[in-house]
Amino acid sequence: MSSLLTNWRSWAEKIVIPIAALLFSLFLFGLFCLAKGSNPFAVYGEIYKSAFGSSFSWQGTLVRAAPLMLTALCTALPARLGMVIIGNEGALVMGGIGAIVAGLALGTSVPPFVVQIGMAMGGIIFGGLWIMAVGALRYYRGVNETISSLLMNYIAIAILNTLVEGPMRDPSSLNKPSTFPIAEANWLLSIPGSRVHFGLIYGLIACVLAYFLIQRTTFGFAVRMTGGNIRAAKIAGLPVGKLTLIICFLAGSCAGLAGMVEIAAIHHAANASLNANYGYNGIAVAFIAQQNPLAAFLVSILIGGILASGSGLQRSFNLPDATVLVFQGIVFLVILFSESLYGKFDIFKQREEPPAAAPQPPQAAPVT
Repeated sequence: MSSLLTNWRSWAEKIVIPIAALLFSLFLFGLFCLAKGSNPFAVYGEIYKSAFGSSFSWQGTLVRAAPLMLTALCTALPARLGMVIIGNEGALVMGGIGAIVAGLALGTSVPPFVVQIGMAMGGIIFGGLWIMAVGALRYYRGVNETISSLLMNYIAIAILNTLVEGPMRDPSSLNKPSTFPIAEANWLLSIPGSRVHFGLIYGLIACVLAYFLIQRTTFGFAVRMTGGNIRAAKIAGLPVGKLTLIICFLAGSCAGLAGMVEIAAIHHAANASLNANYGYNGIAVAFIAQQNPLAAFLVSILIGGILASGSGLQRSFNLPDATVLVFQGIVFLVILFSESLYGKFDIFKQREEPPAAAPQPPQAAPVT
């Protein structure tokens, strides 16, 4: 009974604090709206309407949520190993480069299904190796993974710009340099009856597999043990270096797959639009979801809805399209601050039961 109560308190803390942080974020965003001369409640209503108010709105939200699910895993998986990696954007960009290289190389000489598998493998390998390099730097050279992954975002974007403006540029792309597009037959199709592409299914499957891997396998147990105490893991004989490289590769491969989805379903060519901040938003998703892959699926839909509401706010309230970025920034900062609140509230702490009284020795009968 005591163990059950402890688990309930732990789960309640993980639910209550993020929800309270989101509500406080709404309050701060409302103050921003007031400063811009808009009614906060009307703005909230427009965000809901633009994100979830109709079937069309839902489709726009899910289209934006698909890459967020995958990029969130790029932060969530290494976090179980005790690493804070924020190179999601760079891994997505590199995955997009790998996907376009594979798509153009395969062309129309093979069936579209084979081309899409090749593009997915290209995105997975490019993105996985990109973040695995961050893990290698951390384990073998002691380089801080947060700083190195952040800097590698800029390197990836520079590589993308160099390729689309140089050796891979399509001469017909005048105003916006792009690579040659993939054939229309190789595009990632939409779910029948909607404009939501199958990238959403990829994201859902990836989140479920990641949860199963971390919570239900011996590999996941080794990762969690290493993240809890790396010194104890080494003493226990766990291959910490190998675990670091594998988990970083898996994390990067998820973000790389998001790059493939963006190429195959949205842009159909690599250009500057590939750098659409889905990687950075995935960091916020991972932190709000408490690094839980299943929760990341739901949080991605919430953040996707916020992203989808930008044009609605611009039309209805004459607010700049970047207003949703202000909202996201507030949410991210408040969520980061809320991390310091765990373990601070007595209501969520385990009640310590008073120790049982020690048995008293039998007293000798009085001598008469």
